Amino acid sequence: MDDAALTELVDLLDLEQIEQDIYRGHSRTAVVPRVFGGQVAAQALVAAGRTVPADRPPHSLHAYFLRPGDPGAPLVYTVDRIRDGRSFTTRRVVAVQHGQPVFNLSASFQLHEEGLEHQVPMPPAPDPEKLPTAEEAMPRYAVNFLDPALARRLLEARAAVDLRYAAPPPWGGEPGVPREPRSQVWFRTNGRLTGAIDTPLLHVCLMTYVSDMTLLDSVLLAHGRGGWAVGDVVGASLDHAMWFHRPFRADEWLLYDQESPTSQGGRGLSTGRIFTRDGRLAASVIQEGVIRVPRA
Repeated sequence: MDDAALTELVDLLDLEQIEQDIYRGHSRTAVVPRVFGGQVAAQALVAAGRTVPADRPPHSLHAYFLRPGDPGAPLVYTVDRIRDGRSFTTRRVVAVQHGQPVFNLSASFQLHEEGLEHQVPMPPAPDPEKLPTAEEAMPRYAVNFLDPALARRLLEARAAVDLRYAAPPPWGGEPGVPREPRSQVWFRTNGRLTGAIDTPLLHVCLMTYVSDMTLLDSVLLAHGRGGWAVGDVVGASLDHAMWFHRPFRADEWLLYDQESPTSQGGRGLSTGRIFTRDGRLAASVIQEGVIRVPRA
């Protein structure tokens, strides 16, 4: 692993232990002036995973974003060891800033076992190698919604991830023109994970980090909106749930198939399924977020 941006992201997830079951993390610059939700979710899962035996990978997480995080201040994660069973381990994590909880997470870990197995088929998707990279596609996406400075900031914020849209993202279409509330994105880390850091927990935490980048795009597509970075909606993640089904590597291509079944009451719901390139269903994701039209 020699990519500087990926090294920075891995370092971001390497929390400092300051006491038993208490960890400290820091933030990176985001496009909007708050801590990126995928970052705090991934860091909380790291904290939980540090208290669980390595042979019990996470199989699910359920989280709530309580307050906007301050990117200029450390985040302190406290872990409660809720249960250690014969097959399952449960942890609760609270992230605190300035004396207030900003995020909480419950995660469950399971010892591997054999069982009944089936899955939905992987949907049709273009070859990721034939899709434009973010650097190649951003100039055309920036025509309608993004000014050049904002486009550069968005690229910098996502530099650790090779993320390729199968169709133009919300800020790459015609403003105000609704589209089908569905989005497909191929992603992988911008570099190979090797050595002592190459653990199953890190791959799961990296997927968790990326899972919050694009999930609400499908809500925006349904209404022809560009997003909170653009300013034609005011929004934030409210809650986030993930289920991890099968082993995967975050440094190999993963298809994120996302759609929005509904939006109402200033909230939008999105669901996602993440497949490996060979068609195995690796994870399922659900998120609801605030989606408000700015007042005059």
